[in-house]
Amino acid sequence: MLIWFVIGYMILSIGIGLWAAQRVHNSRDYLVAGRSLPLYINTATVFATWFGAETVLSVSATFAKDGLGGIIADPFGASFCLVFVAVFFARAFYRMDLLTIGDFYRKRYSKPVEVITGVAITISYLGWTSAQMTALGLVFSVLSEGAISLNTGIVIGAAIVLGYTIWGGMWSVALTDLFQSIVIIVGLLMIAALVGDLAGGPGKVIAAASAAGKFEFWPKGDARQWLAFVGAWMTLALGSIPQQDVFQRVTSARDEKTAVRGTLLGALIYFSLAFVPIFIAYAALVIDPEMSKLFASEDGREIQRILPELILNRMPLWAQALFFGALLSAILSTASGALLAPTAICTENVLRPFYPRMSDRQFLLLLRTVLVSFSLAALLFALNSRSTMYEMVQNAYKVTLVSCIVPLAFGVYWKRANVPGATLAVLLGLGSWLAMETLSPEAAVPPQLVGLAFSVFGMLFGSIAMGRKPRGTHAHAAAGQDGHRGSHH
Repeated sequence: MLIWFVIGYMILSIGIGLWAAQRVHNSRDYLVAGRSLPLYINTATVFATWFGAETVLSVSATFAKDGLGGIIADPFGASFCLVFVAVFFARAFYRMDLLTIGDFYRKRYSKPVEVITGVAITISYLGWTSAQMTALGLVFSVLSEGAISLNTGIVIGAAIVLGYTIWGGMWSVALTDLFQSIVIIVGLLMIAALVGDLAGGPGKVIAAASAAGKFEFWPKGDARQWLAFVGAWMTLALGSIPQQDVFQRVTSARDEKTAVRGTLLGALIYFSLAFVPIFIAYAALVIDPEMSKLFASEDGREIQRILPELILNRMPLWAQALFFGALLSAILSTASGALLAPTAICTENVLRPFYPRMSDRQFLLLLRTVLVSFSLAALLFALNSRSTMYEMVQNAYKVTLVSCIVPLAFGVYWKRANVPGATLAVLLGLGSWLAMETLSPEAAVPPQLVGLAFSVFGMLFGSIAMGRKPRGTHAHAAAGQDGHRGSHH
């Protein structure tokens, strides 16, 4: 019975996505929904894209294992990222009227900077997209009681998400996000109430977590632990700012004020709702302490079974349908955005510079071709990874933390930032980070912080010592100017 509910839900989601595809008439509609989303849809897309599989299954399980201090990256860093975007970047992004965040690097610096940052951003999405595919595979495996293997489930899930994203683009993402956000919020709140009662009440769950030291947030060790703590927070708080999915949600709003408000509201709702699955996961341990044995598994992904197995083994059918509906909503809404964002960056900022005379129809075809190619790459990554979704997401954002945030922030707020500075920021950041990850991954200073420091040094040295007149204009001075290549209109 439950599996048929899941199949019906998938069909409904695909139907909404295909219906939304009727609104796509050009590449602008496909990538930023024609810049026409009202506040309630804009807020829903921000929330639903951020609230993914790792929030429901992996962050909650990581809290149950390591406590609040173990989830500093998400939801704390992830929520701060959205606040930083709303306060410091949303207005600049919206006024520059760009199609992708990669266009910023071309307009502010040069085409070579556009290409190298575009490659870095595209690669960074592999981990995040793969995490969503892994989650879908886990759901299908659990629901079929092992009849569908995890890897087979990952393949099926990838095909479903690709199916409705390929035609409707951002319009499909936006309208399915709105529907799925409602299901997520209602479903998780009802499940939390049910599971809390089964565990003896919310007070008992909170008291048990407190007695086990799960609310200890700040590191108690030496400088090494503090640096690891700060590095984990900065990876998502700063590393996920130069990302196309965030940019798309800001620039899909119907006006600048909506872009700022929608991002802030999305951050608030996300941070609040993220603690609901955390509560449910710890309640699961109170109900069945035997589940803690999953923490000892050699396969890190096993701890992510805590919530699905609790629901299947202890809940009535209607509660199972609610939970898996909410879970699938979280996964599908994030996965569709995680496919579309790198597709946009790769097509517009890595491939298009080599084919500047492409028509809009050809550009749309190339977008969909790249979408399929990236889906296959993410699928291979998911099939071969043994990391938890939480770890996969953190690793993904290290790439953009060391390569893209410095050229973006300095490009918006420092008039002297120039092409040599941006180029050195990317190359030195990536090079030093990769060297540290290879030679000394367990060093006292986390590799991503070393990369970030070298990226800042590269920007300052290149812009001052190799000073040339900055290309383009300061981002705020560019307000209202067109940042597209001509054929996008």
